[in-house]
Amino acid sequence: MSNWIDLIDINFDVRSDAHGKDPDKASATLRQYHKLLWSKTLPGGQFFMLDDTAENTYLYHNSDLGEFPLSSDSIIHTYRHWKRTKSIIEQVPVYEMDYFYTLAYTVGGFIIFPGNRINNLPTLNQERGTNKKINDRIDLTLECIRLFYRNEQSPLFETIARYESFFLLFENFRYYCEYFLLQDLVACDFSSVNFFLPFTGFEYNPLPKTLEEYSAYRVNNINFLVNRNERIQNYSFTCKNHEIEKVEKK
Repeated sequence: MSNWIDLIDINFDVRSDAHGKDPDKASATLRQYHKLLWSKTLPGGQFFMLDDTAENTYLYHNSDLGEFPLSSDSIIHTYRHWKRTKSIIEQVPVYEMDYFYTLAYTVGGFIIFPGNRINNLPTLNQERGTNKKINDRIDLTLECIRLFYRNEQSPLFETIARYESFFLLFENFRYYCEYFLLQDLVACDFSSVNFFLPFTGFEYNPLPKTLEEYSAYRVNNINFLVNRNERIQNYSFTCKNHEIEKVEKK
């Protein structure tokens, strides 16, 4: 019977089996969760099976769809250890920061992106973390992905375009969001992104600048995490029940 019988634990802290290392690379549980969640049928009808046994690759797919080495990426940034936000973070009660930080290390705080460097240029993981117009924010990253599907420019357009074959697997922005259970970060009609802070364009520094801004940023991140974890849990229950039904019919 499928591993879905062992349901994904949305409260599991992926640091707990990373042995002090980066959970994106070292947590075996997180890797298994990614494999279970994102091995599924694409909008075009083909099954996108992920392999976790390929040498020197986090997850891997190779078929007539193409060859895709994939890596895990944390999508929730607390800015807890950034010098530029230190004075703000120091004003937040420790227990509130601890809750936010711990929640960020549950499965809802992670996604997969292409993990291979092309022409020795940064991956999407790397570029969105170092680009000062994005500063590792998933809402701004998702806006860049939305614009890519519309063939419109953004700070990440060239980087995303290097991985066009991956993003075209999902055909359009709506299907991409549905595939990766990101519905709570977009409008109901998928026409826009629900930003963690008011968005007026990429020309402004996206870091929270005041305690009030950081508080809004933190609450909006937490709400997204809670909702996405619930979606993941509901999806895993659906998959488990489907597997049970297949077994019972045999």
